[in-house]
Amino acid sequence: MAKIALITGATSGIGEACAHVFARERYDLVLTGRRLDRLEKLAAHLNSEYNAEVAISSFDVRNREEVITNLEQLPPEWKKVDVLVNNAGLSRGLDPLQNGSYDDWETMIDTNVKGLLYVSRVVSNWMINNGAGHIINIGSIAAKEVYANGNVYCATKFAVDALNKGMRIDLLPYGIRVTAIHPGAVETEFSEVRFNGDKERAKKVYDGFEPLVAEDVAETIWFAASRPAHVNINELIITPTAQAGVNNLFRKS
Repeated sequence: MAKIALITGATSGIGEACAHVFARERYDLVLTGRRLDRLEKLAAHLNSEYNAEVAISSFDVRNREEVITNLEQLPPEWKKVDVLVNNAGLSRGLDPLQNGSYDDWETMIDTNVKGLLYVSRVVSNWMINNGAGHIINIGSIAAKEVYANGNVYCATKFAVDALNKGMRIDLLPYGIRVTAIHPGAVETEFSEVRFNGDKERAKKVYDGFEPLVAEDVAETIWFAASRPAHVNINELIITPTAQAGVNNLFRKS
């Protein structure tokens, strides 16, 4: 069997782009996400385009029992995961803390932090048993700098940054590599989700500059994954040329 990559949140954006890149590089894939119809369509395309073997598993990373049950019921050959891309994540709302939505807070914390933990807990043990592996956590430039009204989203990505460092230490004795990729502005469904489907408001986020696209980040993830076994990329920050920091974005008038 070919090498295997397990990608969470594979139904759109960076996760979907990663699926294409790893399939192109002759990996077989375990793809997870909430939208089964999208997973089925993507799996069929990857099999046709790249001859990749694809296993799909539809669940919500926020639900611990769903995560454990769905992952553990995979056949043994699919548990020989070489690369885990912890991509599932989102932002909800853009309000000052005093006006924030409790529901939005819980959705972000449950997805970005707890969901990542649930998946990593299961798959890291597979990797320990297999004697090798690479966990790639998708963070954000918001893991390094806080911006106005980004409070809880930034907090969740700071947590991902800390968990990435913790995993690196905890998994060191087992030869498992751990990497964080921290993107800046990427034009995906991210802003549309943040603004509860308001496409016009989401589009304005990227006015006046050329943002990253999902494929830019996916190729960076592949770079980290494709280094020789003795090389670990601890973290990378990738931004558009027009973005020098979370609060430093040059927009053409």
